Amino acid sequence: MSDITAIRRLLEVLVLIALFVTAYFAKDLLLPILLGFLLALTLSPLNRALEKLGIAPPIGAVLLIGAAGLVIFILVGLSAGTMASWADEIPRMGDEIRRKLQGWAQTVEDVRSATEEVEKITDENGGGKAEEVVVKQPGLLDNAMNTGARIGGTIAVALVLALFLLASGDLFYLKLVQSFQTFTGKKRALKAVYDVERRVSRYLLTITMINAGLGVAVGLYLFALGLPVPYVWGLAAFLLNFLPYIGGVIGAVLVGAYAIATFDSLGYAILAPLGYQILTGLEGQFITPYLVGRRLELNTVAVFLTVVFWGWLWGIAGALVAVPFLVVFKVICENVTALNMIGNFLDKSEPEENLPATEETDAGKPSIG
Repeated sequence: MSDITAIRRLLEVLVLIALFVTAYFAKDLLLPILLGFLLALTLSPLNRALEKLGIAPPIGAVLLIGAAGLVIFILVGLSAGTMASWADEIPRMGDEIRRKLQGWAQTVEDVRSATEEVEKITDENGGGKAEEVVVKQPGLLDNAMNTGARIGGTIAVALVLALFLLASGDLFYLKLVQSFQTFTGKKRALKAVYDVERRVSRYLLTITMINAGLGVAVGLYLFALGLPVPYVWGLAAFLLNFLPYIGGVIGAVLVGAYAIATFDSLGYAILAPLGYQILTGLEGQFITPYLVGRRLELNTVAVFLTVVFWGWLWGIAGALVAVPFLVVFKVICENVTALNMIGNFLDKSEPEENLPATEETDAGKPSIG
């Protein structure tokens, strides 16, 4: 019996590894599908509200997805020209940043010069310079066009899938309930499905609105400082805030570099990343915990490991969807008895029961030999 259990455990591990390998190679297929489901969950409360007003789910789905697509189109249209102009300005910005940070970067420059001297001496002792093979890389414009086409295709597929999911209403829920034989099973499955939808949609919609508010605040703050194209940085703050912990740091570094290249005074330029970091800190420490609530708060270690793993697996896109995916998985674990232990680990709340006493403790204090 133990051998059968061991074989079953081994097969489960192999299936899990196979799933992750498949996810790695099928990123371009799975990412828009995952985004479509997350978008449908986010907009489902709004679609139900429209249904209560007498608007049929298919019409409500068209209105919501049309509005979402219009917002995305406007934001991309406003940002595309700026991003294209930055592609030509990057070398000049880099030179400007190096000039203003010349005193700080002198040590790095000395190390680089010493490294080049060592390489030159090594080449001379080696009897000549080795022949180098240079592989011509695609141009910046080609890379930008390929990336833009891939992102556009992903967004289009996600929007169409979300449209179909919202337009179908309760069809998938009814199909799921029909797969159970007993009335108790049907009732439990329906309760679990609606609980997953309600809590996940509430979380995703709340986080999206919080990130949008943060993007507006960042844009207004940078506009008050006089930084050019503040709306682009507001959009960047909105997207980067889906990355817990590291998103705010990345945004502050990028804003700081652009501010240093733009403003004449280095001290004034530091105000841009400083204010960015203060706004993200206020959002992360006060606003999000208050609005999201403790019931959907996640274990910090689990969030960090999830972001690292999905970032390694799918890059930036994986890191962006890591936390929403983790929330979905946590709610599912709480509604499936066999997965309750995993859901308890993902929860941030303190356990109700104290740890059992051990021989090394006395009244809760370590025993000193």
